[in-house]
Amino acid sequence: MPESSRRFTVTELNAEIRSILEGSFSDIWVTGEISNFHNHPSSGHMYFTLKDGQAELRCVMFRGANRFLRFIPENGLNVRVYGSVSVFEQRGQVQLIATLMEPAGLGDLFQAFEALKKKLAEEGLFNPEHKLSLPNFPRSVGVVTSGTGAAIRDILNVLKRRAPHVRILLRPTRVQGDGAARDIAEGIQNLERCGSVDVVIVGRGGGSLEDLWAFNEEVVARAIYNCAIPVISAVGHETDFTISDLTADLRAPTPSAAAELVSPARDEILSQLLIHLASIERSILAKIEQFWQSMDHLENRVILQQPRKRIQRQVEKLALLSQRLTHGTTIYLSQLKEKNSGMHKQLINLGPDQVLDRGYAIALTDQGQAIRSASDIALGDHFELRTGKGSFEAEKISDLQNNETG
Repeated sequence: MPESSRRFTVTELNAEIRSILEGSFSDIWVTGEISNFHNHPSSGHMYFTLKDGQAELRCVMFRGANRFLRFIPENGLNVRVYGSVSVFEQRGQVQLIATLMEPAGLGDLFQAFEALKKKLAEEGLFNPEHKLSLPNFPRSVGVVTSGTGAAIRDILNVLKRRAPHVRILLRPTRVQGDGAARDIAEGIQNLERCGSVDVVIVGRGGGSLEDLWAFNEEVVARAIYNCAIPVISAVGHETDFTISDLTADLRAPTPSAAAELVSPARDEILSQLLIHLASIERSILAKIEQFWQSMDHLENRVILQQPRKRIQRQVEKLALLSQRLTHGTTIYLSQLKEKNSGMHKQLINLGPDQVLDRGYAIALTDQGQAIRSASDIALGDHFELRTGKGSFEAEKISDLQNNETG
């Protein structure tokens, strides 16, 4: 062994390698495909491997950095990672300490998102004072989404279950691709102009940044902002966030959640009515008690003065006022009870059993599930038809031509 050769322990050599690498490869961008991705549940740190066709590199992104990610990393996704090379000395393992990460090829979209977000924020489009309040009990809900996607199915299911009396107006639209943003904006304007919509839901199911990009376009943001009707943005899943979410009067994490926001259950409505009725009754009783106290005070004053004629006039006046008050109170309470009874009956009449009694029928599978579309069962399948007067078995023998549009 030559005497001039440098000698290292393993620890010394790894430390030397770390010093050289960290000094030469700091603040760099690396592009590759994610594999072996693991998000540690307790620490929140992300561990993964970046690879290309010839090599791979271990990476770690600590919780303090990854909480600012605008997408969810997953295996197979091509990304660009910004950070510095380091060495885990105990294992002699080279790794990249990541501080930023974005989908490869989507850098321009991220920059466009941030630029438009900054521009609209400076114009005040996101300010809370411009947000409209949702109606407590909407009678008509407009929906701007794909006519065949999962979003409209989720919305319809929730509204049929929670508020079947609510009228739904669907304005079918493209939700991704060329022309989608303009189509969405025009859909919002169409529902606003129709004059019979109380609140609008704009949204779609989840997807990649590119899939959701139509909801990051300026034309959609301005259509939402200029709409005189409250608008709920329900784009993607809970982790997705778009410009339309910032501009809308309210953001819902999913289309189903948006439907729940505009559909208070019938039991809640009835409960509120009963609370208001009790409050009115308490107010009337308090007024009556106050009146009688005033009358007692007046009677005592008259007795002390002891002019018989004056006492007689006051007694007669008191009797007349008492009679009028009793009569008026009786009528008012009766009207309140009749109004409450009518509203209660109206709510009950909106129930599914009453709908069947009015001549409608519901088709059920052998498992008791409702058949909502002709495609839910095959030719030759047997199913149950339930009416208000009874049920009977039926068989699907053919599909009729569907003439619905939009």
